[in-house]
Amino acid sequence: MTKVTSLRACANMKQFKKLWIGLLATAMCLVSACSQNSNIVPEVKTEIISATVSYDPNSESETMQIHFIDVGQGDATLVTCGGEHMLIDAGENDKGTLVQNYLQKNGVETLKYAIGTHPHSDHIGGLDVIITKFDVENVMIPKKESDTRTYDDVIQAMKYKNMKPTYPNIGDTYSLGSATFTILSPGNNDYGSNLNNYSIAILLENGNTRFVFSGDAETAAEYDILNTGIDITADVYHAGHHGSKTSSDETFVRAINPSAVVISCSEGNDYGHPHAGPMNLFRLMGIDVYRTDEDGTIIATSNGKTINFDVPASSTWQVGEASGTTSDSENIEPLKENEYLKEDDRYVLNTNTLKFHLSTCASANKISEQNKEIRAALKEDLINQGYSPCGICNP
Repeated sequence: MTKVTSLRACANMKQFKKLWIGLLATAMCLVSACSQNSNIVPEVKTEIISATVSYDPNSESETMQIHFIDVGQGDATLVTCGGEHMLIDAGENDKGTLVQNYLQKNGVETLKYAIGTHPHSDHIGGLDVIITKFDVENVMIPKKESDTRTYDDVIQAMKYKNMKPTYPNIGDTYSLGSATFTILSPGNNDYGSNLNNYSIAILLENGNTRFVFSGDAETAAEYDILNTGIDITADVYHAGHHGSKTSSDETFVRAINPSAVVISCSEGNDYGHPHAGPMNLFRLMGIDVYRTDEDGTIIATSNGKTINFDVPASSTWQVGEASGTTSDSENIEPLKENEYLKEDDRYVLNTNTLKFHLSTCASANKISEQNKEIRAALKEDLINQGYSPCGICNP
């Protein structure tokens, strides 16, 4: 079992200190109340009530479990918290019954939310079965129609249950037990026929623990998420598009800054997932990776302060190989075992001149802040991205 400790846990201690300071200040106010304007008392009392409620032991975070269900080459994630349940995607068309059985085995009778991130069959294929077999309170899908039979099956299932879909908006927040989740995408951008970029992405929070789910959102949609201004830092990132190189852009992943990544994909899949690009990035950043193609269903448990996984992190760093095509691993060589970049193995980039330097280089200190970027990367990767080494320090 692997534990991820949230860096946000210390926030509660600071708030607790503020509470005691507030109580002390209130006591002083009460002592001198006879000579003070009585209008002060309600204001202080209101502040105390607000602070006290925040630290009511009965309002502490409940246990939340995230089940990354093994549905082969597809996505299906069950989230449970405080007796309430949410399903994010339901796998391919032939996985509906599998997901149904898994939910029933885990005591699920009612789903507060069922999210179909986008109209691709490996995400919503089994959703019609779930809508038909369970009492579902809210079905969330993006406002992007598809002319496929799979999409129509989902729409017909909702009509059968006299339901209308919910089209969530960026910034909308919903509750699930003690947990909440905020909609990160899609917005009103037109991505044409690229259904992946219309994916519903969410930030799931329970206490101080945070998770990001982005469906199959690709780079364009990831940057649109960043442009919302919403803080997407999280402990766990469910890798976009099954670990494909079309998702998990470096800027996006660094904005999340996760301690763990979960990849949903099948062993020997035809797409070569996970691709070497994201895998190299995860390894460079020292992120633990968990994979359904290696461990089957993966369960992460949050108590609001820490996150425990029921399986150890992957140690293979194995990339996929697409059937009948050149493997992505031939283009970007995976790191060898235990080959990590250390904190001081970073380059200083000049995004204007496209030069990169060692941190000790005199030229690096002359780069203006607006053109300076510090990045942990392989030298070969920077060159492939169009950068050239400094002629002085020649990193």
